[in-house]
Amino acid sequence: MAPVRVDLAGGTLDIWPLYLFHEDSLTVNAAIDLYARCTLTARNDSKIELVSHDLKARETYASLSHLRLALRSGKRLRLPLLARLVAEFGDASEGPRAMPQSGNNEAGFTLETDSGSPPGAGLGGSSALNIAICGALNKFTGRRLPPRKLIEIARNVEAQVLRVPAGEQDYYSAMYSGLQAIHLTPHGIEPEKLAADAADFNTRFVLCYSGRSRNSGINNWEVEKAHIDGDRAVIRHFERIARGAAEMREALLRWDWASVAKLINQDWEQRKKNHPGITTPEIEQCIKVARRAGAVAAKACGAGGGGCVLFLVEPGGKPPVEAALRAAGAVLLPCGIAPHGLAVR
Repeated sequence: MAPVRVDLAGGTLDIWPLYLFHEDSLTVNAAIDLYARCTLTARNDSKIELVSHDLKARETYASLSHLRLALRSGKRLRLPLLARLVAEFGDASEGPRAMPQSGNNEAGFTLETDSGSPPGAGLGGSSALNIAICGALNKFTGRRLPPRKLIEIARNVEAQVLRVPAGEQDYYSAMYSGLQAIHLTPHGIEPEKLAADAADFNTRFVLCYSGRSRNSGINNWEVEKAHIDGDRAVIRHFERIARGAAEMREALLRWDWASVAKLINQDWEQRKKNHPGITTPEIEQCIKVARRAGAVAAKACGAGGGGCVLFLVEPGGKPPVEAALRAAGAVLLPCGIAPHGLAVR
């Protein structure tokens, strides 16, 4: 299993090559204890069964070869992420990448997934699920790939499925957990674990689901395309987002909560200027309700504006904000900083 995350600052900058266009780019996020889970069970035959409990979808292939044929056919699959990851880890032509053998046949298995966050929530749920699946397949096939290689596979396969570039930050929170500043540099991605008082952090944040999911990947692509096409307004907004992310890291190192609140609000206002589809009436209503109840900062989760909204409250201010959101029909997602990243049993 692997945790999802809440992003605090610098989202969308983690998509290649955007971070190369801004000096000292980084994103700041916190892994939270809502987990994406993958269970892999060996079978006595060669069938590969893929099951998504949260999507209520199932696909079965007679063998790994049949799964590969389905991918090459170009037909629409119900669970393309699962199928592509199985094919990536099960390439029998490269020795250690082959699936385990059962007699003279490849061993089949049932791969089941479930997510601890709503679809389209903006919590990096698909990326966390991706990491959980990679961890299970890595164990099952005996490949023993290191964490950075699993992240590389997860990111590339997700881009194949989404058909748009995938960001970096979600995989690092899922893999390593905690509060992180993820530095995006020309020589690679460097995660920095920030010291966190989990108890203090957890009392200051409220997370809710607005009831409407968002396709943040598409919003991200529109923004990225505008940036690469030279849209000066978008480029200016990203400069401010990049500066805000650097300031957020400094504020968290000082545990300066007044500055954290200001920067969360600034990040959300800048993000809404990038694309008109980033916010929704449901998100704006949640923010309005929470502010009236005492929230000092708010932003939709996900670089493209997901269905979840994160609020910062003063100490002791969590109960009234939660009560107001619940009365307004929002779904609360109780959570705290995740104590661990990817775990494979």
